Amino acid sequence: MTNMQLFHSVSQECSRNTTVQYSTSFSSAIKLLHKDLRQPIFNIYGFVRFADEIVDTFHGYDKANLLAEFKAATYEAIERGISLNPILHSFQLTVNAYNIDKKLIDAFLYSMEMDLDKRKYDKAGYEEYIYGSAEVVGLMCLYVFCNGNQTEYERLKPGARSLGAAFQKVNFLRDLKADFEALDRVYFPGCDFRNFTKEDKLLIEADIQKDFDDAYAAILQLPIQARFGVYVAYKYYLSLFKKIKQLKPQKIMEERIRIPDYSKAFILAKAGIRSQLNIL
Repeated sequence: MTNMQLFHSVSQECSRNTTVQYSTSFSSAIKLLHKDLRQPIFNIYGFVRFADEIVDTFHGYDKANLLAEFKAATYEAIERGISLNPILHSFQLTVNAYNIDKKLIDAFLYSMEMDLDKRKYDKAGYEEYIYGSAEVVGLMCLYVFCNGNQTEYERLKPGARSLGAAFQKVNFLRDLKADFEALDRVYFPGCDFRNFTKEDKLLIEADIQKDFDDAYAAILQLPIQARFGVYVAYKYYLSLFKKIKQLKPQKIMEERIRIPDYSKAFILAKAGIRSQLNIL
């Protein structure tokens, strides 16, 4: 291994470790992808996670300045093909290897900027935020899964967007309490979370269910190297969504809903059996 290869490896290990530390669900699903796909997806997640941490966690610091520096460093890393920031170095490796459209990165970073000061969203703003914060992440991953096959990418693009949207909207429901009380954010348009009604919840759930349905049809058409890992991530989030659907609106505002590890293990085992029987 050359010194440059060692630098690549150390940088990418930072992205892998970031994913493992921040999300057991995503990291376990990524490990189910073909071995050639795992590291590029870890690299994307590491980048997304660091940007998200700036706007959601670094209270007491100049978030706007930190995000602006991160944004400038991201573009510089992609242009130069190197960065001393290991997360950005590993991300640029993936962007440049798979020719990921820079417009997706633009949209993602713009959504992070929206989180700096935007507290409520109308329908248009909500859809723009969902696209930039979640749908484009699914599209970045799809670039990796399709590995240069632009025809396949275009065919699967709507489903990838739907899956990213479903994941994000479930996150919004799961994190209502923290977003509303700690960050003073209301993502869902037209909702008053001081009076979050059953009707509000049902409308949101119907929208999320449509995203899940559209995503499932596309998952079945993914390249075989990616299909099982993405399917398991889909099942994890669908299980969380079903648990949320069973709760009263007030309950969601009281606690953060989780899927226990034993339930995740059951989902994985069941998905493995269905995969072997070719009945995903």
